[in-house]
Amino acid sequence: MVPPAKLGLLAALLALALPTPAAPSFREDVIPLLTRAGCNMGACHGKLAGQNGFRLSLRGFAPEEDYERLTRESRGRRLNFAQPDASLLLTKALATEPHEGGARFAPGSPGHQLLRDWILAGAPGPTTNEARVAKLTLSPVTRPLKPGDTLPLSARATYTDGRERDVTWLAQFFSNDESTVKVTPEGVARALRAGEASVRVHFQGLVEVVSFTMPYDNKVKAADYVARNNAVDDAVFKKLQALRLPPAPLADDATYCRRVHLDLTGSLPTAEVAAAFAKDTAPDKRAKLADQLIGSPRFVDYWTLQLADLLQNRKERDHDVRGAKGVRALQSWLRAQVAANRPWDALARDVLTARGSAAETPAVGYFIYTVGEKRQPEQSDLPDSVAQAFLGTRIGCARCHNHPLERYTQDDFYHFAAFFARVSLDRKEPVDGFTALQLGTQNELQLAKQLTQAEEKVVKAKEAVALGLEPKEAEKRAKEVTVAEKRVTELAQQIKSARAKPPAVQQPRTRQMMAAQPLDRRALVMPEGADPREVFTDWLTAPENPFFAAAMVNRVWRHFMGVGLVEPVDDLRDSNPPSNPELWALLKREFASGYDLRKLMRLVVTSRTYQLSADTTKANAADQRFHSHFYARRLPAEVLLDAVGDATGVPETFPGYPVGLRAVQLPDPTVNSYFLTLFGRSDRVTACACERSGDVTLPQLLHLNNGEDLVKKIKSPDARLARLLKEFPDDAKLTEQLYLTTLGRQPTATEREAVTRQQSAADPREAFFADLFWALMNTKEFAFNH
Repeated sequence: MVPPAKLGLLAALLALALPTPAAPSFREDVIPLLTRAGCNMGACHGKLAGQNGFRLSLRGFAPEEDYERLTRESRGRRLNFAQPDASLLLTKALATEPHEGGARFAPGSPGHQLLRDWILAGAPGPTTNEARVAKLTLSPVTRPLKPGDTLPLSARATYTDGRERDVTWLAQFFSNDESTVKVTPEGVARALRAGEASVRVHFQGLVEVVSFTMPYDNKVKAADYVARNNAVDDAVFKKLQALRLPPAPLADDATYCRRVHLDLTGSLPTAEVAAAFAKDTAPDKRAKLADQLIGSPRFVDYWTLQLADLLQNRKERDHDVRGAKGVRALQSWLRAQVAANRPWDALARDVLTARGSAAETPAVGYFIYTVGEKRQPEQSDLPDSVAQAFLGTRIGCARCHNHPLERYTQDDFYHFAAFFARVSLDRKEPVDGFTALQLGTQNELQLAKQLTQAEEKVVKAKEAVALGLEPKEAEKRAKEVTVAEKRVTELAQQIKSARAKPPAVQQPRTRQMMAAQPLDRRALVMPEGADPREVFTDWLTAPENPFFAAAMVNRVWRHFMGVGLVEPVDDLRDSNPPSNPELWALLKREFASGYDLRKLMRLVVTSRTYQLSADTTKANAADQRFHSHFYARRLPAEVLLDAVGDATGVPETFPGYPVGLRAVQLPDPTVNSYFLTLFGRSDRVTACACERSGDVTLPQLLHLNNGEDLVKKIKSPDARLARLLKEFPDDAKLTEQLYLTTLGRQPTATEREAVTRQQSAADPREAFFADLFWALMNTKEFAFNH
């Protein structure tokens, strides 16, 4: 029998031989747990001021700061190493002590145990050499479901040291459409109805997405998807067939004619054009009409407006140094680019690398507005605007904290901003000349100014020596020349050294300098003395950059189809997948082959998808994403105002502009117009597409129904109606003209009968047709593109 003392020694030796469980990592375990529990969200301790004296970084983007607050603040009361279970971090989370946020964990739960083990281990802090998450995997992959089905999801993290682990219980799960697919915090997805939705998982700054398709319970025939015009239809109809969504029939000629006029030129077809198109029997007349409109001056005007919105062409909000002249100069330059069908990559490069005076280079106006009075470009709206306008992505929130929905960190924002570190504005009042963009940091430009002054001193000193002064005075002047030349040499060397440094800006939280680096974190070669913006645009427009082409493709698709393949249209990110990946890839590939905007638009408007009717059936009425039918939408503010002017024959007038200028031709969005403001024109304050509103509001309806402006235009002696009353004594013909002028179509038999019936008991002819004209312009059919 072994003596008890030896048994005790053996047990102790065996215990020493067993591997000690690793203490939980603050960065890789504690922070994800606090994030999943909601402790560091914006509504709780993650807000700027914290909550009840305790602050955490938003979603744990600064673990070092969080560790200090947890372990050092409040005299260390949040952690109790002698009695871990008495730690405030645990008692508050378990709600055994009063806690506004309630219980975040159940006693004995994995979360409770993790925090307790961390405190027991001495609450080790974050280290710089610990392995980080390199890859996040979500499984199972995309698969079809039926409404009512549930599916548990699993998230696995792969670390930089090769280690893998299941992080499902530490990750966060979200659905992009909770009315279609709902997901529990534990990662169990449940299909609620037919359609398609994505579930994304977030863990340590990484995001993965899985999509689910729930086909509709429709009986469809293969023949419904046969008629196609081009590759756009192949991708759209393939998706519709998978969802069992039948496409709507083709829109009639009158509808297509009006639709494509409004979308390509921002104007109504004339009555003559609408009537002629209806009579045309050529099988390719729709494609010919599209080509004709794309080559028209009104196309140029309308798409100049679109680019002016995107590039924020407007006066500054506060201390404006451009004036109306600068805004008009950029508008004229943009119009010339659109008229010449300048490739989008070339146009973007011209804007982003512009320098010199705003008079010589109107594109400098983009920087004058976005940089404004900020001396440091990284502190201005410039980085945010560039990312949103040219990459279609929103990085503004990463200025202060890591992006909540994407992998972009605060460091990424300042790396990106460093491409513009050498942008400096020599701002001048309009009366003193034009503001100019100079390339160089404020320090470089100050040194250059000192160098110029020193060189002037050298010249003056040498001139004084050459005057043949007395020996004593000559010796004095010679010394001045030597001193001045030495100063010139020193300044030249300082400037050379400053320019040799790679562009960088300071990250305000860490105080570290961030060198220029694109959002995909690719290493770029920065030649000494080069304009960093040139290097940036090389990366931006490179074929392998998926976002540059995608950003414009999505905007163009949304313009013509009513909803983007990705929504919001300027919020492209991995966690926001497109509704039709195959179509997405096709359009990006087509556009990137030459960045020809007109070619891209022609591909869209000649597709059968674009030409489908806006009328829905019971089988496809619920669809708002997959284009089984055309989505009707209210006309943009400028287009609607011009439509009123075109229909009545009385154009709108704008203060300071010549009579006859159309609303879509206005260069400045601050021009006084109640109508344009009411109907949601873009103020161009930011690059966000949300600057322009397509909403329908009660004040808009009241303005059209009760406002005096429309009635005055209809009844003006110089208006179209006065001429038509004389030109068409036949009431039926006059009725046709009013319908063609406003709605682009002939009245139906029912409408003709109603007009005749109303007219028989109506006021005098002139008053009746004025009322009819007013009624037509107050229909949804007039105010909407359908």
